[in-house]
Amino acid sequence: MIALAAVACAMLAIAGLVLTAAALAGAVPQRARRASASTGLLTRAVDNVGKTPRGTWLRIVGGLVLGIVGMYWLRWPVLVIVIPVAVIGLPRLLSDPPQDTIRLLEALDRWVRGMLAHLSTGKSITDAIRVSARQPPPLLAAPLSLLVKRLDDRWTAPQAIQAMADELNSADADAVLASLMLSAQRGGTGASVTLHGLADTIQERLKALREIEAERAKPRVVVRQVTIISGLTLAAFMLASPSFFAPYSTPIGQVILVILLTAYVLAIWIMRRMTLSRPRQRILRTPS
Repeated sequence: MIALAAVACAMLAIAGLVLTAAALAGAVPQRARRASASTGLLTRAVDNVGKTPRGTWLRIVGGLVLGIVGMYWLRWPVLVIVIPVAVIGLPRLLSDPPQDTIRLLEALDRWVRGMLAHLSTGKSITDAIRVSARQPPPLLAAPLSLLVKRLDDRWTAPQAIQAMADELNSADADAVLASLMLSAQRGGTGASVTLHGLADTIQERLKALREIEAERAKPRVVVRQVTIISGLTLAAFMLASPSFFAPYSTPIGQVILVILLTAYVLAIWIMRRMTLSRPRQRILRTPS
């Protein structure tokens, strides 16, 4: 039974390697994929596979090779699936989440301070926005370009700023853009004072977020350390005493192994979810 399972798994692995090599070599015709574009689930799956980064494909191939080696060494067919999934999934589960909110606030802080310099020369809010869009923070380059285009198309300043807020879709960005909207509606009266207070508020928010993220990173570091130590310890035991893990070679043992690994991965996922910040409610919303 194990021999048959090993052969089947090896055939699937070889087929996966062939398809991977074909994709990396560009053997899959791009034109044919575009011609068959539709809203079907299969087509979307094929498109997603085509967009997969090369590094991910290399990790998949490496995981399959390690899985085949582990299957023949330990006689555990399930390793052909477990090891590639671990190679792809564990780094993502154990890595730090992207700091999108902090990056956005840093970009907004730079943008607001840039507009302050232009307001001090007597420019209006809309003129300061146009000038600041010439050298914008990279994260805000596209939204600011659209904002200036809308202003040039004779959108009112509140309408254009509201559209930018919808594109950024962030509660922190809403707080900044709402202040700009109020300043624009007042004709620029007190705009400099408003932006000074806004810049100070952004700095305080950034400081708080960095401190919170530093605290949230501590349990992730502990989980990474525990996972690495556990993996190395199990690998050492397998090398020193393979007979200790012999019961896992049976069909029931394979099922138990999958259950244990699934439970561990689920625990890591729950821990990661606990360290993620909850999205805040926006204050600027386009009326439906």
